Amino acid sequence: MFLWHGSERILEKPAHGKGKPYNDYGTGFYCTENRDMAMEWAVQRGHSGYANHYLLCEDTLSILYLNQEPWCILHWLAVLLENRTFEVRAPLTAEAKEYLTSHFMPPYKDYDLIIGYRADDSYFSFAQDFLNGTISVRQLRNAMYLGRLGEQIVLKSRQAFEKLQFLEYEIAHTQIWYPKRQQRDHAARKNYFDLERNKRRKDDLYILQIIDEEVTADDPRLRSDLS
Repeated sequence: MFLWHGSERILEKPAHGKGKPYNDYGTGFYCTENRDMAMEWAVQRGHSGYANHYLLCEDTLSILYLNQEPWCILHWLAVLLENRTFEVRAPLTAEAKEYLTSHFMPPYKDYDLIIGYRADDSYFSFAQDFLNGTISVRQLRNAMYLGRLGEQIVLKSRQAFEKLQFLEYEIAHTQIWYPKRQQRDHAARKNYFDLERNKRRKDDLYILQIIDEEVTADDPRLRSDLS
């Protein structure tokens, strides 16, 4: 598996146990298979950085694929809620957080590697809208595809770090990649408000229904096709 990591620094030997604990999946080394996405991550503070390139031998690692069966978008959201900080704006939001983390939390800490969505600022706001009851499960699922953000790969265990080999780095020039980052984020937000936020459907499933009906992970409504 060839991975990229955008950073302010050149990282030849990433250290296990370092990093911010309030990232999407907690402490870990966050990567992507998309070189251009790493370039955008590298310039998030508005100045030039580096896209570090690695080879990961994942054949003996345990991998949690959060975007595949038997998991659904609410499992991803439960992990996000345990790690990210966000504003609880209403009693429903607090109740939603408690319900999702108690009914949809996967054993993600038991894995060497996690593959799932990345919640950039715009995408985290989509998740907040779902928790506030503004959009449905289907709309949230659709919204995650709007900016073509793709998946992130997160190294969690010491064993995973030991199997990571540094290959090279490329300079991410802020004058090139910061506008692209801003453009992608703007496009995702615009498409969300134009196409998704007001696109209600009669069979949509909202967080209030999920709580009241005590919906569980085996409910087929959580795995409907994107539309």
